[in-house]
Amino acid sequence: MKRNPNLVTFAGNPVTIRGRQVVVGNPAKNFVAIGNDLKPVSLSDFKGMVRIISAMPSVDTGVCAAQTRRFNQEAASLPQAQVISISCDLPFAQKRFCASEGIDKAIVVSDHKDTDFGVKYGFLIEEFRLLARGIVVIDKDDTVKYVEIVKEITDHPDYDKALAVVKSLV
Repeated sequence: MKRNPNLVTFAGNPVTIRGRQVVVGNPAKNFVAIGNDLKPVSLSDFKGMVRIISAMPSVDTGVCAAQTRRFNQEAASLPQAQVISISCDLPFAQKRFCASEGIDKAIVVSDHKDTDFGVKYGFLIEEFRLLARGIVVIDKDDTVKYVEIVKEITDHPDYDKALAVVKSLV
């Protein structure tokens, strides 16, 4: 299912987002991505925790790198929550980024292989096979509590709004 391409832009140009957009109040769908060790990581691996999914196009861009650093920093003060940063970068690039940036609290995973998250949550940019930038917050009972897909993908998400939801859940 496609959404209207005029709703999301990348560097000012409309893009087509594939998949069914996740909706607040709905059950979270399990997805499988690939960890930096090349092993599968699924949302269900963190069942019973509040989860923050931080989606982005690539850790090799300034905004994505800043987003990953910000959520890694926030994760240190949220022990009852798990940050899952996800992009379509190869796991090797993610591992290198995490090592050079000291990312040690957030779990960084790749949706490159199957784009399972991108399709199930409505974040896959058809034209580039990258993920749109956004945040999804899921409570301990697997209910989606917050969703943001940034309208202009080169902009930052609303960190404070997402974190306020997380703090109300932990």
